[in-house]
Amino acid sequence: MEYFTTTSKASRRAADCIIVGIYARNKLSTGAADIDSASKGHLTALMKSGDLSSAPGRCKILTAVPGVRSKRIAVVGLGKTSKLDGTVFKKAVAAAIHALDGSKTRQVLNTLTLEAVSGCDPYYLARHSVETMGDTLYRFTEMKSGRKKKPMPLSRYGHSIAKRGDAAKAARGAEHGDAIADGVRLAKDLGNLPANVCTPSYLARVAKKMATGNGKLTTKILNEAEMKRLGMGSLLSVTAGTAEPAKLIVMQYKGAGSDKPVVLVGKGVTFDTGGISLKPGPAMDEMKYDMCGAAGVIGTMAAIAKMKLPINVNVVVPAVENMPGSTATKPGDIVKSMSGQTIEVLNTDAEGRLILCDALTYSRRFKPAAIIDVATLTGACVIALGAHRTAIMSNSDKLREEIFAAGDAAEDRGWPMPLGDEYSAQLKSNFADMANIGGPGGGAVTAGCFLGKFTDGMDWAHLDIAGTAWKSGAKKGGSGRPVPMLSQVLLARCGALP
Repeated sequence: MEYFTTTSKASRRAADCIIVGIYARNKLSTGAADIDSASKGHLTALMKSGDLSSAPGRCKILTAVPGVRSKRIAVVGLGKTSKLDGTVFKKAVAAAIHALDGSKTRQVLNTLTLEAVSGCDPYYLARHSVETMGDTLYRFTEMKSGRKKKPMPLSRYGHSIAKRGDAAKAARGAEHGDAIADGVRLAKDLGNLPANVCTPSYLARVAKKMATGNGKLTTKILNEAEMKRLGMGSLLSVTAGTAEPAKLIVMQYKGAGSDKPVVLVGKGVTFDTGGISLKPGPAMDEMKYDMCGAAGVIGTMAAIAKMKLPINVNVVVPAVENMPGSTATKPGDIVKSMSGQTIEVLNTDAEGRLILCDALTYSRRFKPAAIIDVATLTGACVIALGAHRTAIMSNSDKLREEIFAAGDAAEDRGWPMPLGDEYSAQLKSNFADMANIGGPGGGAVTAGCFLGKFTDGMDWAHLDIAGTAWKSGAKKGGSGRPVPMLSQVLLARCGALP
């Protein structure tokens, strides 16, 4: 995709489509006002007749508009001027791109980037625009047979800017948005693949392939024998009931010499039956998404590698299946973690924390500047926050606030959740150092407290994405979150933001 910026008036651009907006009370956006003037009130007449809507998410494609050079004008609703923020902006862009999908549009100019969007400068407007375009055009067709629908042949995507001094910021925003969109796309693809394809071995092959030809990125894969020698009894207890071999995926991106790395740890349960603590049948097919933590950190690695950020980042993915085989771990079994701490497995369906704790301990060897784990960890998190925000827990107020601010800036929002001894006390066991569950109350928090027992001395944060990693229902599919949030954290850390 080629990205460009322009200070030209919308009516003078010979694009296949120009995106403009209208506000409540028939107020025109900057681009729409220019189109309306050139067409001698064409848009105003359509607004008065009720043929154009200012409601956010609505779009109408106009053709053969008099006095303008573009073949099409996409008129999107922007709602009230006082409520135009990044969320409404992205919704408007998505509506326009969706309306164009299926057409033969090759070049689009988005003039909405001229508007006063709360909290967004030219960098973020261009970045949100490109990310939204990528998200809207995403289709998962890899497993479908027969003739596939051809995508819109979009090859040039431009953003209007008010002055030439904004060009560098907008260009960087488009560049970063393109890389983040690629990372989101990869995360979605990995999540949407069925579990008979996307196995731990498949994830390992994807990670190895990403490092091929990239001098800054290396990948190594640890097998079960190597994990056993390291003492990863907790991780291996989860994979005990399946014939599919577990893999520990370790990716290292070196963009900043000897600086301490940020380590991202992603839960990679490629299918979760619950083990002996078997899940109910309805919607169990969605447990292929239990590796979306892994997909998210691998997608983030793809984004930062494409941006060539001056930062060191490591990704660690414990990849397993959780199956109820004859050799599977049983409720009441006690396992020994790599840290030496023992765990009473009261519920084999609380398996994510069992693989993450050993991955966190393994990550100590990197002496990280910060460590962030990402996991579809608890149904309790979905009850607490729904499908809108990612839960953020941390032993560092500064790191928690950093991630929260990054989520807001990236339009990939999280919400801080507590940790504390009063919750950790629920994990006491009569027979081991700790139990792997703490009862029904505060389940998302006690899961975080469990992981916290393996992070002493590290700046650590835990992101529970159980509610945000995928969508159910008619639009079922991976969301690619939290790739934008994590990318924002890394962009800010290395000073790559304008």
